[in-house]
Amino acid sequence: MARDYVSVLDSLNVDYEVVGRGKDSSTAFEVATGRTVLTGGITRAIGNGIVPDRAIVAVGVEELAEVAYELLDAGVTRLLLEKPGGLCSEELVKIRGRASSAEVIVAYNRRHYMSTSTARQIISDDGGVRSFFFEVTEWPNATEPEQVKSSVRQRWFLAQSSHVVDLAFHLGGHPINWASWNGGSLPWHPESSRFAGAGITNTGATFGFHGDWEAPGRWGLEVMTRSRRIIFRPLETLQVMSIGSLEVVPVPIDDQIDRDFKPGLYEQTRSFLLEEDGVACTL
Repeated sequence: MARDYVSVLDSLNVDYEVVGRGKDSSTAFEVATGRTVLTGGITRAIGNGIVPDRAIVAVGVEELAEVAYELLDAGVTRLLLEKPGGLCSEELVKIRGRASSAEVIVAYNRRHYMSTSTARQIISDDGGVRSFFFEVTEWPNATEPEQVKSSVRQRWFLAQSSHVVDLAFHLGGHPINWASWNGGSLPWHPESSRFAGAGITNTGATFGFHGDWEAPGRWGLEVMTRSRRIIFRPLETLQVMSIGSLEVVPVPIDDQIDRDFKPGLYEQTRSFLLEEDGVACTL
């Protein structure tokens, strides 16, 4: 993710410094991006007097909270923290508590997809969301994510599946009354492998969700208005089914920016820097 942010920041002509940890990873980063890395980690950087007003945290999931704590304690006032922000709700609560007057944004970049922006306009035109359904099946067939640590694999729903969960509730409202069920297990995720639930949000929209990590499937989201069914599958694209018809029609999207950079990242970063992010996920 850090390399993706460099591409965006360079395109925006922003002055910034990169702080890394180990020498080997920092050297590889420098070779890939052409950017000099200050090694030794955030503790050393702060000790050397490097405390910016704004910071972007793009480290491993298991390290997000600790880096956020240090930056906030040092006086950073605006923080863009890679999703999901921490490994558990306790870490997120601590971040919020230590933020004081600082603003912390969790970088759920799918809120900034051009498909999402287009869907928000359709939803507004149609008078709001009446109901929605999302699928949290991991693909392909929940192959063990060996590239991350065991502590992260065991919290994979939060670390990974929460991307689509966040997008669904961003569009449909916050859940206020709901129930959920789970079953099954995987060797690397013993708590469960099947998920289901339903409820209602603060906007009055009803919702349901399902996921089976031991069966074929993929992330998906369907949002219903009075006039249209808005389909995200994959999430970067948009299709609609209009009332009175069974035809599913692709929606034209001006998504060149999501093709040039990691989808959603350019607009998310630009909005963060300009302090005009009205759709951000804040703590």
